[in-house]
Amino acid sequence: MFKAKAYVKVRSLEEAWELNQKKSGIVVGGMMWLKMENINKQTIIDLSGLKLDGIKETEELFSIGCMCTLRQLELHEGLNEYFNGVFKECTRHIVGVQFRNSATVGGSVYGRFGFSDIITCLMALDSYVELHKGGIISLKNFVSMPYDNDILVRIIIKKDGRKAAYVTQRQTKTDFPLIACAAGKKDSRWYLSVGARPACAKLVKIDDGEDLDKLAEQAVSQYNFGTNLRGSAEYRKELTKIYLKRLMGQIREAE
Repeated sequence: MFKAKAYVKVRSLEEAWELNQKKSGIVVGGMMWLKMENINKQTIIDLSGLKLDGIKETEELFSIGCMCTLRQLELHEGLNEYFNGVFKECTRHIVGVQFRNSATVGGSVYGRFGFSDIITCLMALDSYVELHKGGIISLKNFVSMPYDNDILVRIIIKKDGRKAAYVTQRQTKTDFPLIACAAGKKDSRWYLSVGARPACAKLVKIDDGEDLDKLAEQAVSQYNFGTNLRGSAEYRKELTKIYLKRLMGQIREAE
């Protein structure tokens, strides 16, 4: 059970950052995973009063506040229209609507979970995170950084004309994925992301070619796969070949 002695609804990002510098503080989002942890903290840091729970669209990008819920991401018309419904697809198997109404995008990204559908999807797009002190950095670099006490403010997705598609394999509908695959294409370049290997999503970039089988083989050779109770490394590797080929074919048909 997760326990804490004090609760602070912060009035600024600077206040949140200062409180989070102490090991006894912890930033909370929807608390869907945190509530299952067996830890004790002095202070809960709540960002819900900072108006970071929306999705803003401009001509150049989408800005997703860290407190935006997965359900908002799933239903946002602008995001799904621009990226071929990829966010509706990557969220619809995450537990259930009640869960997605509470779980936050910021929590999903900051946690850098190996099973994250959200990170896998975002990685195939031109995505960035904004940290209160660290500034704006690419999502690809962020997921490989060590955990620190900075505050994740928002996620940025640039509108670069990229087409995208997503697919996941689960043993049951609402279980964690045993493999998750996303593909993006801009001009003659493929951006392929594979998560739940079981490890946090990794991005591979390859040039386009005629033979999708060869492209899938080329991409898969750059990933490492492991075995756990949901599947073997060999099974994950074979699924990834199949799914990456399907996703690239799907995007080609949509072009």
